Amino acid sequence: MPALEEPLQQPLKSVLGPATAKVMAEHLGLHTVGDLLHHYPRRYEERGQLTHLADLPMDEHVTVVAQVADARLHTFASAKAPRGKGQRLEVTITDGSGRLQLVFFGNGVHKPHKELLPGTRALFAGKVSVFNRRLQLAHPAYELLRGDGEETVESWAGALIPIYPATAKLESWKIGKAIQTVLPSAREAADPLPPALREGRGLVPLPEALLKIHRPHTKADIADARARLKWDEAFVLQVALARRRHADAQLPAVPRVPRPDGLLAAFDARLPFTLTEGQRKVSEEIFGDLATDHPMHRLLQGEVGSGKTLVALRAMLAVVDAGGQAAMLAPTEVLAQQHHRSVVEMMGELAEGGMLGGAEHATKVVLLTGSMGVAARRQALLDLATGEAGIVIGTHALIEDKVQFHDLGLVVVDEQHRFGVEQRDALRGKGRQPPHLLVMTATPIPRTVAMTVFGDLETSVLDQLPAGRSPIASHVVPAADKPHFLARAWERVREEVADGHQAYVVCPRIGDEEDDPKTAKKAPDGEADKRPPLAVLDVADQLAKGPLQGLRVEVLHGRMQPDDKDAVMRRFSAGDADVLVATTVVEVGVNVPNATVMVIMDADRFGVSQLHQLRGRVGRGSAPGLCLLVTEAPEASAARRRLNAVAATLDGFELSRIDLEERREGDVLGQAQSGTRSSLRVLAVIEDEEIIAEAREAAAAVVAADPELTRLPALRTALDALLDEEREQYLEKG
Repeated sequence: MPALEEPLQQPLKSVLGPATAKVMAEHLGLHTVGDLLHHYPRRYEERGQLTHLADLPMDEHVTVVAQVADARLHTFASAKAPRGKGQRLEVTITDGSGRLQLVFFGNGVHKPHKELLPGTRALFAGKVSVFNRRLQLAHPAYELLRGDGEETVESWAGALIPIYPATAKLESWKIGKAIQTVLPSAREAADPLPPALREGRGLVPLPEALLKIHRPHTKADIADARARLKWDEAFVLQVALARRRHADAQLPAVPRVPRPDGLLAAFDARLPFTLTEGQRKVSEEIFGDLATDHPMHRLLQGEVGSGKTLVALRAMLAVVDAGGQAAMLAPTEVLAQQHHRSVVEMMGELAEGGMLGGAEHATKVVLLTGSMGVAARRQALLDLATGEAGIVIGTHALIEDKVQFHDLGLVVVDEQHRFGVEQRDALRGKGRQPPHLLVMTATPIPRTVAMTVFGDLETSVLDQLPAGRSPIASHVVPAADKPHFLARAWERVREEVADGHQAYVVCPRIGDEEDDPKTAKKAPDGEADKRPPLAVLDVADQLAKGPLQGLRVEVLHGRMQPDDKDAVMRRFSAGDADVLVATTVVEVGVNVPNATVMVIMDADRFGVSQLHQLRGRVGRGSAPGLCLLVTEAPEASAARRRLNAVAATLDGFELSRIDLEERREGDVLGQAQSGTRSSLRVLAVIEDEEIIAEAREAAAAVVAADPELTRLPALRTALDALLDEEREQYLEKG
């Protein structure tokens, strides 16, 4: 460890005292002086200005700057103070645009009663709640802004007051004071950016950026600091990805070139339709990669129903043609079984290798999941080890140590974001040389996110829908405002069934849970006091007895036994059930072309991308699809705006942008890299598209010139810190 790094490596407990350090570690994940310096203000209040009290979010911790308008002490009788000795202090604060009520009780009233006199200005922090239809903060913490007295002047020297992401245990200004204490160390911060790159882009040095972000004198200071810190984040992350790409490119792989008259040719000849232009183009990219002697790493993005599975299957057949084996990994058993069924159907007698009636080029397609019977599993493992099976489809069970391949040439992963880099590596280890890798996702990922999250993969996009796919009409059904719309929705379901079609009804939860705090999702938009989300078991029961009486209603959810799930899916696929009431297990990959309508209950409890995925389950045949988004969210709410956006467009890329802007990027990276704390602090994936693209180029150049970064020790240190954090997250994820 070079000596110059020391000050920032210091543990906070030696600088701030154990109590504060403990809260910072537990609630904010900050352990060292460096961590604290990288805990940036969320925004800045101007001394002379006041916050907009009218726009406060419900149920969130807020910090506001405001002025006391009046303060009144009330006495009241209560169980604790029967003689009318109970005391309640009500303080009204204002910012000129709105007012907010503060309440203090009991012995807590004395200090604020003395200090919060009308005209006093202060920072107030607490959780916004509603009482008697008015917003209020109960027992807020506060810090007076006197503008005199050495202490206050010292801590609030600038006109811009930084407001930090805070927690109930640690208010923004306490974080500010702690930062004040460690700020001198910022001058020692080692700069990870290569000097040429920094000067070429006119970025301020890191120590200056840290000082300016925490103690800005002007808005220009903030802009300089953010521009610099964004570059750091983008660049260090892109260097990590570039090094991974570089290391992968050094690996050897067996080139896999299909025979001109083999399995692939026989399969193409059987196809009842021609490939779309997009499918042909993407297939060529993939075959090009498979023919080289280092492993392919490609991300295949395609809208729901764009024919990704077919493209992946052709790649698998090409590898089998070339003498190798291909494995396809699905996130759930239901999906693995389904992929297996559809692959066997598409291949027909080509999937009957070694059997009577199998075609001459045929191979064996085996399924491998955790819940298979012992005998079936033993046979599948044997077929893999001998090379009898050219194609295997399964869940994570494929990664287990026991599974041996004869010659694994290609791994296809369905729905990457349920699948970390660690697992990819485990599978790679199964081949004598690293196999080629194709990752499929139906979640459209904006280009920048693809560069950030899947930066170690090349990207192909399938953006045309195959001929014969019908458009899906989507409508919002406001159950609370217009109950007759909901009644009409059930009539529509009956009409579709009468026409010989089938329907899905999707609910947010199963209904047999204990009240587990983990499953109790936080409702958005401060709807914490709302009823619990609708459950499959209750809804199925009500529908069967009520509006859908007489129809064959079945239930599907994740806690059913795999065999039961499969039986239900088979009945539904075969048309022996009219309505399937399910959780989001139907989100991915369930394919029943005869299902034409989907009703999503409590649609506001699902994310935008998730709704889009779910909706892709209908309209898969020749009849048009209909998706009804049922919600009780009021008309003006953010939830309704979100649903209207989903109803208005079928363009997944457009929706994924809306989704991102809604959720802040931390979650996107979080889902993919599964870190609780997003590694992005000031970088916004959508707005900062240019920075990410430039950083990616710059990183590739730096890594090509100096893969081990020997000439850039400070960059190595920053990289180690980033990778440590990632590694910890993987370990936590288990």
